[in-house]
Amino acid sequence: METTSKKSQASKKTANAARKAATKRSTAPKRATATKRAAAPKKPAPAKKVAAKKHGRRADFGAPIDGFFAKQPPQLQPILEELREMVEAAAPDATSSLKWGMPVYSLNGGMMCALGGHKSHVKLILSGPPGAFADPKGRLTGDGKTGRHLKLTSLAELPRADVQRWLKKAAELARTGAK
Repeated sequence: METTSKKSQASKKTANAARKAATKRSTAPKRATATKRAAAPKKPAPAKKVAAKKHGRRADFGAPIDGFFAKQPPQLQPILEELREMVEAAAPDATSSLKWGMPVYSLNGGMMCALGGHKSHVKLILSGPPGAFADPKGRLTGDGKTGRHLKLTSLAELPRADVQRWLKKAAELARTGAK
C-alpha cells in the first residue's frame, strides 16, 4: 500500500507541475511570427519645424485711394466722402495713399490720419501722442500711444467743428514730427 500511495503522490506532483507549466505558457506574452501577424507599420518621422512664412507686401500698398472709396458699402460712402473733403481742407498739402488697406494721409513723411471703412461703420483715425486731441464730449475712443479714433455709423453723427479742430491738430503734429 505504501508503494501505491507514493505512486499516487508522485502522480499528483507531476499533474500539478504540468498544470503550472500550462498556466505559464498561456499567460506568457506571445511572440509575433511572420505567418501569424504582419509587422506593425512604422511611425512617421516627426515633422521638421518650418520657419513661419513672412507676409509679402500688400498689393494695394501705396496705391491711389480712389478705389477704396468706390468699394465701400453705399450707406458709408457719404460719410467717407465728407471726411475726405474735411481732411483735404485741413491739410491741402497732405499726400494720400493706401496703407493697411485704408487711405492714410501723411505730411512730411509723418502720418496725419487715416479713414477706415468697415461693414457697418467708418473710423477716422487721428495720429498723435496721448492727450493731443481735446475731447470734452468724449467722442474719441482709444487711448493708445499712437492716436485716437472716431467711430461713425451715419453722416448725422459727424461732429464737424470737432473733426475740423482735430484734423488741424493732427496736421500740426505730423508737420512737426511729434509722436
